[in-house]
Amino acid sequence: MTPGTNGGIAPPKSRRSSRGSAQLRQATFIIPGTGARSKRSVTLREPGIYDRAGGDGTSERSPLLRRRDMPPLGSSPPRWILNKCQESARDLWSFAVSETGQGVFKCSLAYLLGSMATFVPVIAAFLGQQDGKHMVATITVYFHPARSQGSMFEAVLLALLAFLYAAFICFTSMGVSVLFGQVLDLVVLGHIVVLLLFCGGGLGFVGWIKQRLANPLVNVACSLASLAIITVLTKEGSVQAGTFSDDKVIQVMKMVVMGVIVSTAVCFLIKPASGRKALRENMIQVMDSFSDMLAMVTRSFLTGSEEDFQEKSFVEASDRYRAVYTSLAKNLKEAKYEHYVLGTERQYHLESKIVNCMQRLAQNIGGLRSAAATQFTLIAQNPIAGSTPISSNYTPAKMGTFTSFMAAFPMSPQENHSLLSSIVEAPEEDNYPEGPPDSARQYSSDDDNDLPTVNSPADIFERFITHLGPSLKSLAFTLKQILDDLPYGPGPEFRIAVNKNFRTSLTQAIDLYSNARKEALAMLYKNKELDRARSTEVEADFEEVAASCGHFSFSLQDFAEELKVFLDVIDDLKQEVDRNPRRRSWTWLKIWQKGRQAEDPNHGDDPERNGVIHQNEEIEVPGEIPIPIERKGAFASDLEKPSQTATYKYRLWKALRILRRDDLKFAIKVGAGAALFALPSFINLSRPYYQHWRGEWGLLSYMLVCSMTIGASNTTGIARFLGTCGGAICAIVAWIASKANPFALATFGWLMSLWTSYMIVAKGRGPMGRFIMLTYNLSALYAYSLSVKDADHDDDEGGVDPIITEIALHRVVAVLSGCLWGLIITRLIWPISARQKFKDGLSLLWLRMGLIWKRDPLATLLEGESPNAYMNLREEFELQRFLTRLEGLRTSASSEFELRGPFPDAVYGRVLKSTSKMLDAFHAMNVMIMKDLRVSPGEVEILKYTTDERAQLCARISHLFQVLASSLKTDYYLSDALPSTDHARDRLLAKIFTYRKNDRAMSNTNDEDFTLLYAYALVTGQLSQEIREVGQEIEHLFGVLDEDSLKLQ
Repeated sequence: MTPGTNGGIAPPKSRRSSRGSAQLRQATFIIPGTGARSKRSVTLREPGIYDRAGGDGTSERSPLLRRRDMPPLGSSPPRWILNKCQESARDLWSFAVSETGQGVFKCSLAYLLGSMATFVPVIAAFLGQQDGKHMVATITVYFHPARSQGSMFEAVLLALLAFLYAAFICFTSMGVSVLFGQVLDLVVLGHIVVLLLFCGGGLGFVGWIKQRLANPLVNVACSLASLAIITVLTKEGSVQAGTFSDDKVIQVMKMVVMGVIVSTAVCFLIKPASGRKALRENMIQVMDSFSDMLAMVTRSFLTGSEEDFQEKSFVEASDRYRAVYTSLAKNLKEAKYEHYVLGTERQYHLESKIVNCMQRLAQNIGGLRSAAATQFTLIAQNPIAGSTPISSNYTPAKMGTFTSFMAAFPMSPQENHSLLSSIVEAPEEDNYPEGPPDSARQYSSDDDNDLPTVNSPADIFERFITHLGPSLKSLAFTLKQILDDLPYGPGPEFRIAVNKNFRTSLTQAIDLYSNARKEALAMLYKNKELDRARSTEVEADFEEVAASCGHFSFSLQDFAEELKVFLDVIDDLKQEVDRNPRRRSWTWLKIWQKGRQAEDPNHGDDPERNGVIHQNEEIEVPGEIPIPIERKGAFASDLEKPSQTATYKYRLWKALRILRRDDLKFAIKVGAGAALFALPSFINLSRPYYQHWRGEWGLLSYMLVCSMTIGASNTTGIARFLGTCGGAICAIVAWIASKANPFALATFGWLMSLWTSYMIVAKGRGPMGRFIMLTYNLSALYAYSLSVKDADHDDDEGGVDPIITEIALHRVVAVLSGCLWGLIITRLIWPISARQKFKDGLSLLWLRMGLIWKRDPLATLLEGESPNAYMNLREEFELQRFLTRLEGLRTSASSEFELRGPFPDAVYGRVLKSTSKMLDAFHAMNVMIMKDLRVSPGEVEILKYTTDERAQLCARISHLFQVLASSLKTDYYLSDALPSTDHARDRLLAKIFTYRKNDRAMSNTNDEDFTLLYAYALVTGQLSQEIREVGQEIEHLFGVLDEDSLKLQ
């Protein structure tokens, strides 16, 4: 390195220009819109991507510190205040006309209309003389209209199912009560049956459904079902009296239907939002992000500089993609409901295929990013004379899905910049004549004499880019031009934008690039300097360079091939829309054809079948450790000659394992707690107290607070209680200020709904906002019903002259008792600690990953076995969903309070991040294996040649996974003498390098045959690095095994 003037290292720019500045040669590229060939200088740097000003108008020359809150010099304070007011008014108007602002307004309007069931006498009379008419307004809060039409369809369906289930429980319980009370004259036994079977079992099943599906709309529907069941079973009185009465059930049905109709009408009639349009907007944003990322990653690889990854535009593109990707699955699901209702299922299946293509495109961009990041590390190596093994400080690239690797951006700056000669990007020139068809031919072998000798990995990179850089850049330019136009035009029409020349142009571009890549790789290995004998570490360095270069080139070609598939699906969708724009099928209603649809190959890309839709929705607690893994060793000696009694005992123990499932335990304890809480309503002595203190709302709060883990219950309990207190205070203020005037109360309620709707829609604090409005309705609207004599048997709170403070106090006490009861049940009956469950689940995940990698993933191809022996697609999604559940457990564990100290959330957050990268590496390897299940003769030769080295490397990786799992499971020290994968990986790379130099072996092998091993090398490098980082975190948590810990005391 060249020392700087201050004695330090020279700036990156001076180091990179030490060999002079080189400009890439011109290469033939395809103009995608016309299919014509052209030969001119093109650039991947565009003003629209790079050096753009920020969204707030900032640029590189903008000052870091703005004095926006200070009046400018020479202006008077009143003028400055007026300007601030105008600016605030503009911001408020911008929010009001935005999609979020419109959603808030729609929610407040729906609430205002729902509250009319309490204030308008005609509607109140239609609902009957019983109290609870405020439930209509409450339903508009829970099933709010600030959602797309597809989401509203789902909400209506779930509300209907919830009501049907509640009606079944209510009518069945009343029938049982009549049977035992009037026919059998066993009133007490009838109460016990109703309490255990319908109250405990019915509510326990509701709790199980809520935790099992873990869907926000399902949670709302479960709350609605719980409210209806609790009201009829514990408050209405027919069950206790042993009589059959459908008055309350019919009233609840009317209120549910009325509330759902109000929300649906507001959703569909006022600024309706479409999930299909939102999905198309997401697709446009995703393709724009792909275009930007492809250009920046390719340019960074060509220049050998990581500076592009630190650009603000790169960070913005990654953040934009991450934000869009999270909503892509949600909008796809909502679009599904809309397509099914409209009868355009075929369009939905094609759109789901497009989403799957986008995921595969993201995987290929992840491979490009991986190879580029590997390049940044390798080219920083010293010349061969002082070379050190790359594996010792290897910082592998990010493999896997684009979603996860975007989460790692922006990357931290690195001091070691590229040693490559800087490659100048010339601006586009339109005056160059088109080149001849054979202009794609690359360097001749004589041109190698002008290049520097091979002394470091940077020299290998420079030779590779010199040979392949022009063609690589040309293909990236063609791909970018296509991505910029796909897949839809501007809204609101969103017409499908597909040029008939795109596919032909892309095919020609791929052919040009493929030929250029073959020539470049062949010429790179014909260099005589690579034939010299070198150490294993140096040969590994060179082969790792080839792996990163080869993987980048193959990933770019795979991206182009996948884009061809994308174009085919887009073309199919365009034909479907243009050919039959008004065709309606409603095939999903033909339930007798379900079996035939299951065998339909067109459903292979259904995102519900491969986990696209539900991959981020399941957050339930991980299951127990599989019994065969946990128990076989313990029973090995007994099972050699088992006695008859032992056999029966084991069979019984195995048959009852369903009772050891956490979700079933949770349902049982929720039902038991609900039955105990509802018990006073069935006892004559305690029933008046239960009614006076509104025990039904305490039981509802208990159902809402109960969560699978202690930490989740703590979090929800605090939020529910604070929301209840806030709603009670607001109700008292509104009642006193309005003096029971319905117009004033309606106005106060509308203002309250604006505030809480902003919390729910804009801030995402749904439980808090809903509980504030629930308590406000229970206090203010209920008090108005009392004042107009619209409630029966409620004279204990003031009657026609309601005492608002007493009403609010009863609600607060009821909610507080329910929250406390929920925390007690969660803590005492089968307590599930989120901390312990998180650690057990993470250990299980690592153990599973170690077992998967124990079998060499490439050995399945060599031995002719099914590729699923490594990891099939379903197992891969299970691992990803399991990791998502662990994220939820980590959040819950932060709310658990223990004497030994707070939960190390930051440390485990880094551990989960590294684990996510490992799973992405698994996914990358799985994608490469499943891409082509047929193994060429050249691949067979290479795999056989490296069998021993791969087996040793896989054994090391599997062993390290098991060590990490054991340390975390037992909370024990981590040994400071862990085996390293560095030397095993170096031996594998050196073996590949030796194979490359063998002309006889290479006679039956081409460059494509090394694709699997290149991906394998990068994946194992990443796994090694992430395991090393996880080990450091484990050492930070538990320490390292030393002499003091081994003392015999």
